[in-house]
Amino acid sequence: MNKKIEVLLVEDSEVALQLLVHIINSDESLHVMGTASSGAEALEFLKAKKPDVVLMDIHMNGMDGFETTRRIMESNPVPIIVCTGSFDPDEVAMNFRAIEAGALALVGKPVGLGHPKFEQMAGKLVETVRLMSEVKVVKRWSRARRARSIPSELPPPKIRTPVSRPKVIAIGTSTGGPPVLQTILSGLPRNYSIPVLMVQHIAAGFLPGLVEWLAKTTGFAVQIAEHGEPALAGRAYLAPDGYHMGLNSSGQIALSKKEPENGLRPSVAYLFRSIAAACQENAVAVLLTGMGKDGAEELKILKDLGALTVAQDEDSSVIHGMPGAAIKLEAAQYILSPEKIAAMLASLEKSK
Repeated sequence: MNKKIEVLLVEDSEVALQLLVHIINSDESLHVMGTASSGAEALEFLKAKKPDVVLMDIHMNGMDGFETTRRIMESNPVPIIVCTGSFDPDEVAMNFRAIEAGALALVGKPVGLGHPKFEQMAGKLVETVRLMSEVKVVKRWSRARRARSIPSELPPPKIRTPVSRPKVIAIGTSTGGPPVLQTILSGLPRNYSIPVLMVQHIAAGFLPGLVEWLAKTTGFAVQIAEHGEPALAGRAYLAPDGYHMGLNSSGQIALSKKEPENGLRPSVAYLFRSIAAACQENAVAVLLTGMGKDGAEELKILKDLGALTVAQDEDSSVIHGMPGAAIKLEAAQYILSPEKIAAMLASLEKSK
């Protein structure tokens, strides 16, 4: 019999904890190794035992989920999933601080047994635990040490200068994407003259919090895209929950409820294909960390048209599925870390 995936649950609500225990132990591939009602208790547990995954609430008495995540990743790194029941944008934005500290994913706290959405939410939770258990995490240095070790400004990689200024930057990502988007947007000048369109696969309800967090931490103008609005310079647009996002020939954002692609809506494939039709070679397309292969074939289409195409490197990707699939297709002209992607995009501004 295959070894079960061992899970540590960190939750200060007894009712929520018992529901999570039931969901995890009901799956034959998972097992609850232990439970903790606080961040401090979780840290003590991890000194003695090593679970495959930690599933943790963000709002707890005493040490919150962000601080607990930070300490775990600096001492006993393990895949961490943040499980939250709040979708208030301000509170969800706080959850992304845990992602910034090293947590891998956000999932919604499942509703109770008998609720129409219980099976769907429980299934998503179980799937996320299984997938994240396979991710190899590394120790995160303390913020002070990290700040000393990263150069304040990286030189941009040498790229071929586009024939004309790109009309748009299109970015697609999934698991592990939020902190990479943060790095890229932080590296762009506030008066950046090219609009940025982004598809981030994320559980429904978390998008407004992601927008809030990105805007606050990067200083870049970030918003959820609306149908028919012009794609403006110096702004980053995220595809809304449940809608494909593209660009029409007039430079307006076009949202669609067409069938999901690769099981996803929004899909990166749809965005890249739309950009190819509207901009041909006058575009930059970037495929970042994420499971699956969404957008890989379409990145190749853009490359063949003469657009600038980039894939995130394996070392910096939480899951190298999407960029890895693009690299196998020879769809990416450049394979770069998030910091170098940011430097490259910023250099497009200086080349004109």
